[in-house]
Amino acid sequence: MKGDLFSSEHMVQPATAPGMTVENSKCIRYTVNGDMLARQGAMVAYRGNLQFERKGQGVGGMLKRAVTGEGLPLMAVRGQGEAWFAHEAQSCFIVEVEPGDEFTVNGRNVLCFDSSLSYRIATVKGAGITGGGLFNSVFTGHGRLGLVCDGSPLVIPVSPEYPVYVDTDAVVGWSAGLSTSLHRSQSIGSMLRGGSGEAVQLHLQGQGFVVVRPSEVTPQKTQQH
Repeated sequence: MKGDLFSSEHMVQPATAPGMTVENSKCIRYTVNGDMLARQGAMVAYRGNLQFERKGQGVGGMLKRAVTGEGLPLMAVRGQGEAWFAHEAQSCFIVEVEPGDEFTVNGRNVLCFDSSLSYRIATVKGAGITGGGLFNSVFTGHGRLGLVCDGSPLVIPVSPEYPVYVDTDAVVGWSAGLSTSLHRSQSIGSMLRGGSGEAVQLHLQGQGFVVVRPSEVTPQKTQQH
């Protein structure tokens, strides 16, 4: 058979490196030799001798958004082979976490990660129920973290002179050293007179960066998960 479908742009080539690599803008390839962790349901193809094990609630419950009551269940992938991961054709990116780093990320944006990374659940300081009840995961250690994002993310530097305000439904994650709090941009009266409705944002201060996606969660999409 012939056609554009079978061009080198789409044809999978032999792996050139172990571990996690970007296959294309919508998919991450993981060459497994041991074990790794991924979002349940994110595997779209695999080859080789791999076993997939659903993780218990102790792990699955750590990536959660209290605003929807959802958790992000994980699965362990073990053996030798290759697996491809994707989620709703969202854009894929890889973050290199090095010793001493700490990266806070929203659970909905986690696709897969090295088992060498440590993670814990953390309530975003200053963002309780009023701010969406943000429960994010904090990754530390040494390894790679695969993320998904609706569209091309914005990486915005944060400095003491220039704090950043982000919509709680658009934030993907941020680096260590940033403090968070809630910020109200409008009064109730202003909103009733036709304001933007963006009443509460997450305020980040310090030295680092914040990653924001160029879209917000819609009620319809939220209900599908």
